[in-house]
Amino acid sequence: MFQERKAAFKTPPSSVRDTAVSQDVRRKRALEEQKRRRAERIDSTRQLDFFADLTLGPSDDEGDEDDNSGATGIVREGISQFASMLPSALPSNLSSEQTTSSTSQPASSTSDAPSNSASMDVNMQAQATTKRSKNKRKGKYKATAGDSSSKSGRKNAKPSKWADKCMYAELLEMKDGFDASGEIRDGIPDDIETGWVAVTPIPVGKRCLAVTHQTAGIAGVVPNTTIRSRVLGKALMKPFPSTLPPQTVLDCILDENWRDNGILHILDVVSWKGQDLADCETPFRFWWRDTRLSELASFPPPPNAAPPEKQSTTYQFPHPTTFVPIPYHTDTTLPTLLSSLIPLTRTTRSIPVSVPVPSAEEDTQGSMQLDGAGAMPLMKVRTVQATIRSDGMLLYVAQATYEPGTSPLSSWVPLRAYQTHEERIQQEAMGGAGSATESPLDLFERLVRRRIEGGMGSAVPDVDMAP
Repeated sequence: MFQERKAAFKTPPSSVRDTAVSQDVRRKRALEEQKRRRAERIDSTRQLDFFADLTLGPSDDEGDEDDNSGATGIVREGISQFASMLPSALPSNLSSEQTTSSTSQPASSTSDAPSNSASMDVNMQAQATTKRSKNKRKGKYKATAGDSSSKSGRKNAKPSKWADKCMYAELLEMKDGFDASGEIRDGIPDDIETGWVAVTPIPVGKRCLAVTHQTAGIAGVVPNTTIRSRVLGKALMKPFPSTLPPQTVLDCILDENWRDNGILHILDVVSWKGQDLADCETPFRFWWRDTRLSELASFPPPPNAAPPEKQSTTYQFPHPTTFVPIPYHTDTTLPTLLSSLIPLTRTTRSIPVSVPVPSAEEDTQGSMQLDGAGAMPLMKVRTVQATIRSDGMLLYVAQATYEPGTSPLSSWVPLRAYQTHEERIQQEAMGGAGSATESPLDLFERLVRRRIEGGMGSAVPDVDMAP
């Protein structure tokens, strides 16, 4: 059962794999919906409805008609048109008898106030006693219910606001075939060379969100960053200090060996220092990500988080310390995909990481002392090369914005094949070995090569010039 779940981990859900609607149609609908929402948001920000009835006075035609009629009209401009809305002033020659008579009426009406207030007090006291009795009964009921079962409270717990906030890509639907008209319909987007951005190599790890909050203290010392899961939005570890600015949300991949290398791969940026970047297009978000991450300062590694019996020989990071952006490529022409990006997806990536030297090696090499034997020894740091395994390639629509949930505007081409339980049973029934023979990346490479051989890549149309 575990192997089946692991094999079907990155396959799209059944609602996405709808054979009635192709992925290209869903992609176009999603892009049009994003453009419509963006236009509505811009119009609401401009507040054009408030200026719909705005006029700058009568027009020239209206002025000519008034002159011909011979009637003298008052042009209401400025604040004079609001004069009628002002309250009338009290006349100065008002007699004292009228004022005393007008003030005597409220006084006479207030003579019955004590009786009315007494009746209201009695009613309020009666309502208060009934509320107290109801609250006591509710409190007893809650106490007995809490003692009987605590699972009911967990089921009624509210979901996290960070749940399902990552932009999760759909598996690129590819097929080796033609349509009824004889044209190639392989599932690769028609505008792959002009309207897409490739992100590769995607490292092996756990998809998550890095969320920072405002704290009072020195950056890099006070815990200000939380790593949250993609589906439920729960915290994967305790808050830790980082050099990221407050009010920042990053779409990340936690490296599979983060305890050994302390690497957190940054895939996309949702907001940076309170500035919302989700409405920006894909190339700008990736440029902003690389530019801002390169400006972050570096701090020495944190204390060793390895077990006490292993601290003398090994070092483990208590939390991620190195934020590495995943490379993106705007040149997605078919020759570039075949010669550069697809081979890059199959290779491993090497990243330099600063790791403290274990205490056993410090004793053999000797430690430096400061101001006598009683001072603390300096922490020696060495640079090692961390090897990052590749998991596949991501393709983003260049004009798309960042949206939470599963979206057809981002396509996933994994390096290894994934099969559902139904597909495996069907292949075994047909006499197969029960395992995929061609990975999606191999199929993607074969389809791209076929397009190049068919003359569909980087073709310049012939234009008939007028004589």
